[in-house]
Amino acid sequence: MREVISIHVGQAGIQIGNACWELYCLEHGISPDGTVASDKQASQFDSSSSTFFSQTSAGKHVPRAIFVDLEETVVDEVRTGTYRNLFHPEQLISGKEDAANNYARGHYTIGKELVDSVLDRVRKLSDACTGLQGFLVFHSFGGGTGSGFGALLLERLSVDYGKKSKLEFAVYPAPEMATSVVEPYNSILTTHTTLEHTDCAFMVDNEAIYDIC
Repeated sequence: MREVISIHVGQAGIQIGNACWELYCLEHGISPDGTVASDKQASQFDSSSSTFFSQTSAGKHVPRAIFVDLEETVVDEVRTGTYRNLFHPEQLISGKEDAANNYARGHYTIGKELVDSVLDRVRKLSDACTGLQGFLVFHSFGGGTGSGFGALLLERLSVDYGKKSKLEFAVYPAPEMATSVVEPYNSILTTHTTLEHTDCAFMVDNEAIYDIC
């Protein structure tokens, strides 16, 4: 098997994650509670789902994904949303205090308290894989958690899983769509930190996404 672990960091990462996992489920014929409809067993469901989903003894499919934010609001939306029964509750990780759009809080103070529990969950997920290929990290460059904690996590993943591929899906801030005046600073700091720890980065511009919508 060739498995991939997805890590969704901060509000942007989690909201992208919600859309991604909805599409993955549709693609593989998996219902929001993780089961496969009996009429779709043969036609729509296929073994390739094991890349993104693990299967329990009861036949339920659980995403190989971790959702993490330094405050609870966005993670709670996943916990109470349509796909609440799809995810393992221990893979939805949240802190008590947000990074307040501050890279330093996400990287050095608040984020440092949470990173070990996230890496412990990553280790458990990787132990359940037979041939882990790498990680997909979804985050923003402008937010405090996405930039600061995202950079810290990639640094630690490089230490623990140096030979595994790390692909980054990043939302880059746009001047016309800024939600915070410090977004450019967060972006510069996280770009500098993640350059040497990411194998490939897929950048999307916030304003360009709005234009598509």
